[in-house]
Amino acid sequence: MVGEEKMSLRKRLSKSSEDAEEKEERQGDRSEEPLEILSNGRNDLKQLIAKKIQLTAEAEELKPFFMKEVGNHFDDFVTNLIEKSTSLDNGGCSLTSFSVLGENHHRAKDQRARPEHGKIFVIRRSLLDELFEVDHIRTIYHMFIALFILFILSTLVVDYIDEGRLVLDFNLMSYAFGKFPVVIWTWCTMFLCTLSVPYFLFQRWARGYHRSSHPVVYSLLYCFLFVVFQTVVLGFGPPYVVLAYTLPPASRCIIILEQIRLIMKAYSFVRENVPRVLNSAKEKSSTVPIPTVNQYLYFLFAPTLIYRDNYPRTPSVRWGYVAMQFAQFLGCLFYVYYIFKRLCGPLFRNIKEEPFSARVLVLCVFNSILPGVLIQLLIFFAFLHCWLNAFAEMLRFGDRMFYKDWWNSTSYSNYYRTWNVVVHDWLYYYAYKDFLWFFTKKFRSAAMLAVFAVSAVVHEYALALCLNFFYPVLFVLFMFFGMAFNFLVNDSRKRPIWNVLMWASLFTGHGVILCFYSQEWYARQRCPLKNPTFLNYIQPHSWTCRYTS
Repeated sequence: MVGEEKMSLRKRLSKSSEDAEEKEERQGDRSEEPLEILSNGRNDLKQLIAKKIQLTAEAEELKPFFMKEVGNHFDDFVTNLIEKSTSLDNGGCSLTSFSVLGENHHRAKDQRARPEHGKIFVIRRSLLDELFEVDHIRTIYHMFIALFILFILSTLVVDYIDEGRLVLDFNLMSYAFGKFPVVIWTWCTMFLCTLSVPYFLFQRWARGYHRSSHPVVYSLLYCFLFVVFQTVVLGFGPPYVVLAYTLPPASRCIIILEQIRLIMKAYSFVRENVPRVLNSAKEKSSTVPIPTVNQYLYFLFAPTLIYRDNYPRTPSVRWGYVAMQFAQFLGCLFYVYYIFKRLCGPLFRNIKEEPFSARVLVLCVFNSILPGVLIQLLIFFAFLHCWLNAFAEMLRFGDRMFYKDWWNSTSYSNYYRTWNVVVHDWLYYYAYKDFLWFFTKKFRSAAMLAVFAVSAVVHEYALALCLNFFYPVLFVLFMFFGMAFNFLVNDSRKRPIWNVLMWASLFTGHGVILCFYSQEWYARQRCPLKNPTFLNYIQPHSWTCRYTS
């Protein structure tokens, strides 16, 4: 037993010594590994850095294409998604409350377009509100503010040099908005008439249509009364006030633009609600779908020209946001004032004493491009962004898509669709689509021509009354050049060069408009007629008047 224990102990000692030797050998081998690992690690690190640089370069190359694709397809994707969601039925009931066309999804000749073809209102912010959250875009906004400050400083410095004192002169502003009490009571009269007469006529017609033995004659009578109201009260009333009281340009502009807006609002209210009454009569429903006065009143103030009983609403009003929008609107008014004072006034007052010629015209157009473009951008920002967003916020109106990214347009057709979405919606649904509905889809070009004609006539009508003379430069540009560009520079043009050409043509067009109308304005101021006739109002004075110092 003792011998066996000694043998086992010797084996254990020899095994432990062998294990120790193996351990020492392993430690010796491992002492040489760090050098190899260090060299291999450096090589791997260099490879990782090279791969990272390569991936970053590839990502930067792909970034513009990715952003372009997102910008091109995101709006279309969301719009299609909304339209598809409205076509889903839940137990036979439509999921959206914006349709006024009933539950019939089959197009017939005596019915309107299907519900999903109408205007869809959803809660969404204005595009500039989203873009201003990006520092790079907000810098452009800061650049315009800096330019505005420089305009003010240059005006003060020039006045100080000329007068020897600081002159805060706003004579041009006070003249443009003169006789403002007349503007206020005229607007109140127009608004109250639009609130009461169309609603009263529609209510009486809707309640008596079911009981009438001659519904066609009954409807034609109320249609005639509505047309008389639109033509006589809203059509001839505001121009009569403008001409009878000889209002200055800005005051005239307020009345005429409000006249056009209220006419479009009243038409939309009737146009959207009449089919509801006709459908209820066909279905022999006991209830007549008549909107409440509050719904119509809300629509008259809402920043849209498409009537709905209800609109998506935001949960609360941000009064700080409202104040900021009105402050920016006033800032844009003063901005335009300083542009006229510093750029336009000296340009047209200092025209040499020479007759109207091609040389004078070309110089005038190119000198008018910069102020014309600045005025265009300021009008867009002041009205389509600040003014409409302020009222939308106060009314908790959810859909703030008053414009789209028109500045990225590579075609005039896209520019016309995205510049003023509010007016475009009205023209598209009530002029273009109704024209196609009445004359079938074979006359798309004729429908587009009709829409251009209506828009051109209304624009020229507003300018003629605001400036107190008829000089159809805008009509010619809009009706002929604008329509030609709409067909030639269409949506198939996608390359960036077309965006450059579009901006170049817009710059030139606004220079032409500012030059021609300003020349005519100053010509009528410098060469007044003692006993003007109707022909004198439509005959250009700038072609024959010789400026005197």
